[in-house]
Amino acid sequence: MNDTSGRPFAGDAVALSGVNLSLGRGAGRVHILRDIDLNIGRGEAVGLLGPSGSGKSTLLMVMTGLERADSGSIVVAGQALHKLDEDDLARFRGRTIGIVFQAFHLIPTMTALENVAVPLELAGERDAFARAECELAAVGLDGRFGHYPAELSGGEQQRVALARALAPHPAILVADEPTGNLDESTGRDIIELLFRGYRQQGTTLVLVTHDTALAGRCDRVLHMHSGRIASS
Repeated sequence: MNDTSGRPFAGDAVALSGVNLSLGRGAGRVHILRDIDLNIGRGEAVGLLGPSGSGKSTLLMVMTGLERADSGSIVVAGQALHKLDEDDLARFRGRTIGIVFQAFHLIPTMTALENVAVPLELAGERDAFARAECELAAVGLDGRFGHYPAELSGGEQQRVALARALAPHPAILVADEPTGNLDESTGRDIIELLFRGYRQQGTTLVLVTHDTALAGRCDRVLHMHSGRIASS
């Protein structure tokens, strides 16, 4: 696992210290994250549980650099995120962090193959389409390369999203309620693919879920309440 310069990184995959984040202005300002301290080891799987509004998804956003914290230190794969401007942060995220959302966030005008390959191309990968084909085949979509998102079921779209997240062989894989828009049977299939991909690539997994049994498959379970990590 490498940092932006390609050098191996030492220490934890994720290290957060004193992280705070508030959103809104004036009387409507809400403290979302409160003094978060969190270390996640390389190769560890962490499940994040908590009620709606507890800050779980926001914590993932901060961890991936999609949201800037008001204060505190955020180091991911050896890189302090506050030292990166938006362009560098986007490049770092593309190489280092795979993200699977509840909503699939596929580009509707691109085929399944293009949705997986184009981010790799933008990251400078020469074999982008070959790798995309391999990743789609790994999630059971080898016959769907040329289909657009509207031509795929919800489960198939999430498989494309998972292939896209795993294709760069990221150091960190984060998943935010990845089965939230799927039926129970399809959701089980996606979870099996998620854990298989995480183990095969030796990546670090951070999984937000409301399902205690699913969280229990992780190495460690954290509980969030009112913007704080309550227990583990």
